[in-house]
Amino acid sequence: MTGPTGGALRLTVFVGEHDNWHHKPLYSEIVHRAHAAGLAGASVFRGIEGFGASSLIHTSRLLSLSEDLPVAIVIVDTEERVRAFLPQLDELVTEGLVTLDACEVIRYTEGKKSP
Repeated sequence: MTGPTGGALRLTVFVGEHDNWHHKPLYSEIVHRAHAAGLAGASVFRGIEGFGASSLIHTSRLLSLSEDLPVAIVIVDTEERVRAFLPQLDELVTEGLVTLDACEVIRYTEGKKSP
């Protein structure tokens, strides 16, 4: 069953898999802070290949020695709540990229389906 649809803001944070915050994976700290901030949800996606500001290609291919694969943390919520979370990223992210995109949300929830 679909729920209400509406506009939202998608926050995507691109960092390296081995970026840390106080001996803990940075992506994990971002997800835990997003949860503590009451944001609607957060997901972490591990890239199989990519490059960033260093222009060094990171890949998961067997013959590659690179292990610092790209990671994307995606958070979707209202614009107000996402923007209120940005100062936390200022504290956490020292090297990476953050993007903000307007999006439309279609929510699926459990319940009886219409005949």
